[in-house]
Amino acid sequence: MALKATVFKIQLNIADTDRHYYQDHQLTVAQHPSETDERMMVRLLAFAMNASDTLAFSKGLCVDEEPELWDKSLSGEINLWIEFGQSDEKWLRKAAGRSKQVQLYAYGGRSVPIWWQQNESSLERYQNLTVWNIAEDSVKEMAQLVSRNMEIQCSISDGQVWLSNAEHNVMIEPEVLKYAVINNG
Repeated sequence: MALKATVFKIQLNIADTDRHYYQDHQLTVAQHPSETDERMMVRLLAFAMNASDTLAFSKGLCVDEEPELWDKSLSGEINLWIEFGQSDEKWLRKAAGRSKQVQLYAYGGRSVPIWWQQNESSLERYQNLTVWNIAEDSVKEMAQLVSRNMEIQCSISDGQVWLSNAEHNVMIEPEVLKYAVINNG
């Protein structure tokens, strides 16, 4: 018998002074049986950092052709494709070709600088790609916020992200390894 996903109900209150975005989101997040609490919270962090009315979790882990988090236009164009972990260049090339913007949230502690050193030169060509590194300590602290029904406050200011619930406060300082070069012309 196959293991089923664990479903989490999340009330996420976002106050993002960097983007002037203030909104409450009621989310239902499915955690794949192979997914850790840490990885799920990195997905939630990415949602908070890019939140909009059209940003949504997809069937990502179950569908090879979709990101796990994306923002699609009404006409079906992918405006934002978000990936997690230490993706290979082939997968990121595909994402960069199908989306206006791609963001990769890398995590994994000491393995991230090694992965970045091996991939930096090949990823530089993708002008619509931004790569973030989330520190291992922050990822572990975010996992302390996990419960089946979460109420999380998120404050974003000057590049710092604060996630908190009734018992824990976590400060995350995402490090940008590569910025996208956005052409608005």
